Amino acid sequence: MLAPRQKNLLFVCLALLWVAIMLAAFWWFEMRYIRPFDGRTQLFSGQTLRLPPDLAGQDTIRVVHFWDPGCPCNVGNQQHLAQLLERFAPRGVQFYALRKAGSHGQLPQNLAGLQNIDELPGSQDLPASPAVAIWGRDGQLAYFGPYSEGALCSSDNSFIEPILEALVDGRPVKADSTLAVGCFCDWPASGQESH
Repeated sequence: MLAPRQKNLLFVCLALLWVAIMLAAFWWFEMRYIRPFDGRTQLFSGQTLRLPPDLAGQDTIRVVHFWDPGCPCNVGNQQHLAQLLERFAPRGVQFYALRKAGSHGQLPQNLAGLQNIDELPGSQDLPASPAVAIWGRDGQLAYFGPYSEGALCSSDNSFIEPILEALVDGRPVKADSTLAVGCFCDWPASGQESH
């Protein structure tokens, strides 16, 4: 049996060990998941982006989500995308997903309504992801760029809801080139991450 002084010493040692473990865990989490937001500006130009012939011009609004499973910026984007799917799919908007070539991963279950496409003409020129392209009922590219501006993406700072509302209501939209600051990862095969 331990003397009271030994019990106190044991308690202090265990408490210090616990604090050290918590600090190490926090440091590991910070190094792995928390990245500084440097505010890099990215230009999205949709001049070469086209729908595949089997999807073009069918009197339907189409949304294509560009994503890279290895990009931490997708995590914050996925809840917003699920809200868009829930809100606009019942109104006739079709949603598609194009995963970065050579990457592996699946979208979460709440995004099961997105139809996967393997290739999109002009997508090799995409500067960064996550990104979105929206085609109107006339088959013309209405919007190409990020979901929002800033470090986080939500319906509060999104560009997408107003564009989809306008297209659903039959109003024309032409925003096929966009300049924005946000959380992005490189799309080209280099795989270099940037923010």
